[in-house]
Amino acid sequence: QVQLVESGGGSVQTGGSLTLSCTISGYSYWSLCMGWFRQAPGKEREGVAVMIRDGPTGYADSVKGRFTISHDKAKNTLYLQLNDLKPEDTALYYCAADLDRERAPGTYRPSHCMSTKEYNYWGQGTQVTVSS
Repeated sequence: QVQLVESGGGSVQTGGSLTLSCTISGYSYWSLCMGWFRQAPGKEREGVAVMIRDGPTGYADSVKGRFTISHDKAKNTLYLQLNDLKPEDTALYYCAADLDRERAPGTYRPSHCMSTKEYNYWGQGTQVTVSS
């Protein structure tokens, strides 16, 4: 019943910008992590930008200062703003969420959410291609 639907991917030139959206439905509890991951051909899926509920955020070193993650509660939508795009950013981008399961109380750092193991739901992926 949980669905994550991504949109906004496309092809741009170096230095261009894109905004990715992920609408999330069918859940009742944001357990801990939401985020964006990417996967290039022949490579493992890597964390790009993550958020703990509606609080702290974290970014991969390769995108820090260029990408911004945000969440709109009213629209149940997770966003990723990608600026100053580089060819190395070319990949299939996935949104992901940790939903409807128990978490131990305590303080978590955003870095905790950079692992794919922290997520139980994934979108279908949207392609970002950066040329020249």
